[in-house]
Amino acid sequence: MPSDDGQILRNLQSHPMTAADFRRIALSLEGVEEYSHAGLPAFRVGGRKFASLASQAGGYGNLMLTLEQQSAFVEEAPELFLPIPGGWGKMGHTHIRLAAASEEVLTGALRTAWRLRVEKNAKTQRKKLPSAIGSRMANKKRGK
Repeated sequence: MPSDDGQILRNLQSHPMTAADFRRIALSLEGVEEYSHAGLPAFRVGGRKFASLASQAGGYGNLMLTLEQQSAFVEEAPELFLPIPGGWGKMGHTHIRLAAASEEVLTGALRTAWRLRVEKNAKTQRKKLPSAIGSRMANKKRGK
């Protein structure tokens, strides 16, 4: 006879995700802040957006992925993931169907978008650093 704990765990795993779950998970990631983008909730790390609830009325969360990540997600779980229609989708922006997602899948998808943004932020900072150092050195040479 199965234990009650097993049934409770199965019920928790099959609980459909909501916009509130999306928000909770996004905000649990390091350095994330929520802000209003065009009057709708969005999430950023290092000042740059990686996810939003701009499509929550349609039952979706939005993720900013690479085209390769988007393709892999859609291929693996077409019932959960689809490109956002139009030009945004062609840039990797991807819907996740909240009610069809488990907490594990939603957490993994948000973490993927978050990690991508953190990595892009780090690359941007590295590109800026040498020019900033170069400017300081040039100013020293000029006596500034």
